[in-house]
Amino acid sequence: MRNEQVFSVQGDDELIARAGHLFESVLTDFLCAARDLRTWSQPEARAAVQRRMCAKDAAGFTTRKLLSPLALADEENRAHLRLVRSRGALVRISGSPLPHETILIDRRVMILAGLETPAGREYTVTTSPTLVDGVHSLIRAIWDSSMDLDAYLRSDVPHLDADGRMILDALGSGLTDASAARRLGVSLRTYRRRVAELMAVLEAGSRFQAGLRAGELGLPRTPQ
Repeated sequence: MRNEQVFSVQGDDELIARAGHLFESVLTDFLCAARDLRTWSQPEARAAVQRRMCAKDAAGFTTRKLLSPLALADEENRAHLRLVRSRGALVRISGSPLPHETILIDRRVMILAGLETPAGREYTVTTSPTLVDGVHSLIRAIWDSSMDLDAYLRSDVPHLDADGRMILDALGSGLTDASAARRLGVSLRTYRRRVAELMAVLEAGSRFQAGLRAGELGLPRTPQ
């Protein structure tokens, strides 16, 4: 990175070419704050961090992900975050406004992502201690007031009435739509409409995802 304290690059390829080695040399701490999961798309950088987390001397290494609720927009995103967490990362959700992306490496390097443009996203890279320490303090303050991923998901539990819980039971029992409708005492058309409404409430793209989402949120079914 030469001796420059602040420089800008255009696009992921130039970022990796000029600053990719910084990800390979992460020693103790990697902190990423972003509004969603789409900003950071370069697989080489992600792979470098993952290799560091899997290394034999990774006991003192910490990865933190600070994200806005937009990152939980669909089940695929939530599944990815659960995977990241299972590999040892700390994941928190913040209601405070977050930048497009800020990456802090060992409190010595900071990478700021700008808006996407036709020529690629612009990144600003700095090793200025004053800038790095200042932004690190701001993000850690947001981190300290944010919620753990599981806690946030539990706090965002939608309300299900008795019919909704009965439909959830029917989906989990493997009944056909016709059998489930008869059990609930409604028409087949009404049952399918209620299933679609339940999927919308659970932000699920399929019936299978609805069951996963309900289990993830700890939603109660009908009492046995």
